[in-house]
Amino acid sequence: MQLVGTQVIPAYGGKGGFTVEFVGDGGEVVSVQIRSDRGQQLNRLNAVEKAREVMSRFATAPIREGDNERPSALRNARSRGDEEAMEEQLDEGLEGTFPASDPVSITNTAIPRGSKH
Repeated sequence: MQLVGTQVIPAYGGKGGFTVEFVGDGGEVVSVQIRSDRGQQLNRLNAVEKAREVMSRFATAPIREGDNERPSALRNARSRGDEEAMEEQLDEGLEGTFPASDPVSITNTAIPRGSKH
């Protein structure tokens, strides 16, 4: 496998860190997400080198017992077909956006009318 490309994607304008993607000649893609900590000076230029260090440490780390097993995924309400749980989740999501999500509350225009003489 040959490395044919590297892409650096900033998270939150680079303030949250970077995701570095290494692209192989066979279409393989390895993504490494590096969070920006206060103690380190992480920028677009050194993010690739830091990502290489992370990959190197992961590649040489011993595999723990159970790491080769298939992880058990939790099914969400949609995949279970649980309509009641989906309704609850929708209500919870809408509560955070009220009153903007309530069409009844939008009754007046924000544009002032001119006065009639």
